Amino acid sequence: MVSALQNILRFIFLILIQVFLLDNIQFMGYINPMIYILFILLLPVRFPRWALLISAFAMGLIIDVFSNTAGMHTFALVFAAFLRAPVINIFTSIDEGSNPTPSFHTFGVSPFIKYVITIVLLHHITLFLIESFSFLNLSLIIPKILISSAITILLILAIQSFKSK
Repeated sequence: MVSALQNILRFIFLILIQVFLLDNIQFMGYINPMIYILFILLLPVRFPRWALLISAFAMGLIIDVFSNTAGMHTFALVFAAFLRAPVINIFTSIDEGSNPTPSFHTFGVSPFIKYVITIVLLHHITLFLIESFSFLNLSLIIPKILISSAITILLILAIQSFKSK
């Protein structure tokens, strides 16, 4: 019960932070931190897949409504949520009966960082390719993906490092 309430509050808080603060931060079109991915990253490992995809859809849809982006965030977040379980299985070995919440403590520092980097890159690559809807401007898309991903990853890891203390 506490976990469900915690996840609901995290869902609402991350949407508010993204929509009212981070969506207004853009530096020359390259830095656009997307902290809302943290919601998908921090759900328990054995969270039901159908609930994960519906949660990702709902969060992406809300972000799209506020950002006026016509489904781009929804698609990218659902895609990242869909690939979450295989990515977790690549970087960690979770016991059959356990259901940990991903963190530095439960995954270990290196596997958790790899997990965050992989999911954030998958999300950002998908989002920015949909946004440009073309491979013609790769010289503009690739720096945007890399810089936004780096800022997002650093924010997520900083939040998690404060949380664990």
